[in-house]
Amino acid sequence: MNNITLRQLRYFDAVARHGHFGQAAAACAVSQPALSVQIKELETTLGAPLFERNARQVRLTGIGDAFVTRVRSILRDVDELGDLARAARSGLAGRLRLGVIPTIAPYLLPRIIARLGREYPGIDLQVRETLTDRLMCELLDGQLDTAIVALPVSETALVETPLFAENFVLVRPRADADQPIPSAEELRTMRLLLLEEGHCFRDQALSFCQMQATLPRDGLDGSSLSTLVQMVGAGIGVTLIPEMAVDVESNAAAVSVSRFTDTQPSRTIGLIWRKSSPLDPQLRQLAEILRDCCAPNRTGATATAA
Repeated sequence: MNNITLRQLRYFDAVARHGHFGQAAAACAVSQPALSVQIKELETTLGAPLFERNARQVRLTGIGDAFVTRVRSILRDVDELGDLARAARSGLAGRLRLGVIPTIAPYLLPRIIARLGREYPGIDLQVRETLTDRLMCELLDGQLDTAIVALPVSETALVETPLFAENFVLVRPRADADQPIPSAEELRTMRLLLLEEGHCFRDQALSFCQMQATLPRDGLDGSSLSTLVQMVGAGIGVTLIPEMAVDVESNAAAVSVSRFTDTQPSRTIGLIWRKSSPLDPQLRQLAEILRDCCAPNRTGATATAA
């Protein structure tokens, strides 16, 4: 077993994640033949096949499935050796792998990148945008250092640090701007446009309206807040968006934006990372920076009651 290399383990992990040799090779920035050779050498060393290969897909064998958990633990430990070296330096510097959910990324990333680039020129910021469940898996696997999400995530292995709270606003067709602002109960009777399943913002909107996610709805789902707002502008229905998105999205469609007058739907935005991360001091410093530059009263987002 002395011939197993970290490169082979990383290539194996990539194929296991992607289920495809070509995609894994692209993710590792190598040619597919080079990756395939390393996987074959690994299987020869182990004396057993790690993947079932056919024309349509690649899947783990029984030993491959058992192997992948140990491999990811090894790779995570190796990556944390690099984190220890980074942690020994004061301040934010070097590689920082940051995850962000889609209902935050377009609105806060420009501020974050500008601030970090200006004040910490030695930082190498690598951004990953995807849904919360995926970010948590990648964080726990050591593929990310930290992530900006809506709290709570309720994972005991992760630190949760609140950054700020923000309200949701109602987006209606511009022709309805003079209509009374509906209550949460009244929203249940309207065509409420929501993000597709998997987005935590969808669940938060349903919770405000006290609607069960499993019940059939007379509405349409979108893949982004931009899509939802454009659908509202076309007169298809109404939607909720976070206040940070108002300036970007409301100017791109014929819509009116209103704050709720009674109960304010809201969410808490926070930073999460592994409790075992050697970068804990640097990530707490990052949380302070994000808290300072990204809070709602600093984003410039506004909404007026219709």
